[in-house]
Amino acid sequence: MKPESGRVLVTGATGFLGGAVVRRLRDEGIPVLAQGRDPAACAALAAQGVPVLRWDISRALSDRPPELTEVTHIVHGAGLSAPFGPRAAFEAANVTGTRNVVALARSLGVGRFVQVSSSTLYFALRDQLDLREDDPLPRPFNEYARTKRLSEEIALAARDIGPIALRPRGLYGAGDTVLLPRLLATARARPLPLLRGGAARIDLTHVDDVADAVLAALRAGPEVEGEVFNITGGDVIPVTDIAGAVCARAGVNLRWRPMPVSLGLAAAWSAEKAALLTGGGEPQITRYALALFAYAQSLDISKADRLLGWRPRIGFEDGLERTFAGEPTQ
Repeated sequence: MKPESGRVLVTGATGFLGGAVVRRLRDEGIPVLAQGRDPAACAALAAQGVPVLRWDISRALSDRPPELTEVTHIVHGAGLSAPFGPRAAFEAANVTGTRNVVALARSLGVGRFVQVSSSTLYFALRDQLDLREDDPLPRPFNEYARTKRLSEEIALAARDIGPIALRPRGLYGAGDTVLLPRLLATARARPLPLLRGGAARIDLTHVDDVADAVLAALRAGPEVEGEVFNITGGDVIPVTDIAGAVCARAGVNLRWRPMPVSLGLAAAWSAEKAALLTGGGEPQITRYALALFAYAQSLDISKADRLLGWRPRIGFEDGLERTFAGEPTQ
């Protein structure tokens, strides 16, 4: 059953990627039901004519609202995405939340469940280029990676709802509040760490390309059920070049400070332990954020091209132009 013949429930619709997916589906004329928790964000969607389901997915639905009766497909993008935080918060949002959404999908008898997973599942403190979906996964680097791995496993195990998992890398675009804003905030405050002589490289992904991949997964046939797909922009770019281009567009004076990797990671680990002990928020630097400046990491996206017919269409220069122009996605 194609998504056009029913309604698609998008969880996390008030977030960066979820909002882009909602807009992409509406552009295609596909009926959407948006799930979210934030009252103001839900009200903004409703004002645009988007039906909204107010639901905290960490709690099972006590009843079934009438809007759900037409849902035939689900895109599960809700969850907690952060490099640091308490274990319980990640468990509730990413593990319990996924179990509850999968249970809803089964009760509705949906034909396709697209799980928005994460490339963080691959992350390790070493260079890793052209990683494929069937490469062995390392030990989870943080609570986010651990719980996203569990949530992916929960979704893919529910074969009766036609699951497909997407692992996007490094989302950016107009409306992003995480990747490039964090980079700019750090660059304004202090020199960025120059690790291993600037050897780090990474493949970023414009949010519109991920929304296109979600649509391709919704429309794909049953032969790809249970499969996992890497999703990136396809270009592996030095982190120094990314930072330079972003800071130049924002008018930020970019400074670098050479630093041994071991020293930086030790300082970040100490900051994380102190924050956990005191119950404070995310420290100024985390091991994960620092390691992105140290290692070369990229994903092989040929499987998505071969089986989903998807390939990225927005290069980094074009994507950066769209981001700073504040263009709405699509």
